[in-house]
Amino acid sequence: MKHFVTSLFTFLILVSASLNAQEEKEALSKLSFMTGNWKGVSISYGKNGKQKVDVTEDVHYIMDGDLLILNVKSPWIALHTIVSYNVKEKTYYYSPFSKKGNKKGYKGTYEDGKFKVYFNENRRLTFTKTTQGEFHEYGEKLQDGKWEKYFEDILKPVESK
Repeated sequence: MKHFVTSLFTFLILVSASLNAQEEKEALSKLSFMTGNWKGVSISYGKNGKQKVDVTEDVHYIMDGDLLILNVKSPWIALHTIVSYNVKEKTYYYSPFSKKGNKKGYKGTYEDGKFKVYFNENRRLTFTKTTQGEFHEYGEKLQDGKWEKYFEDILKPVESK
């Protein structure tokens, strides 16, 4: 009887772990619209008007789909970001790394085809795809009750050689 209980307990743990892994993969697969090699323009909106620079972004899965990696490079920024999903919390985490170090995992949500990351209640990032198939990323800050963009990247797929 003891052997049966131990076997049943082990079986239940394995089934639970498998279900969690499947849920994690399903959640991260919703962000597949972001994957690819991208190139385009990054626009900064500031007090001195618009400024533009070229930007590239490489987005791909690692660890058999358990993590999503974003590598961004422009004259303004070099950023390596890991996106994960916590099954227990039903929450995405966006963890950016730069030459200055890494930041904590910021919480994110996926809704209506958009991945949104919240730095705090007044700042967020949104990742989406345009109707033309472009990868569109933008940052917003809440000013006087209205979300205003402070930057946006509009990127097209890089042609394979």
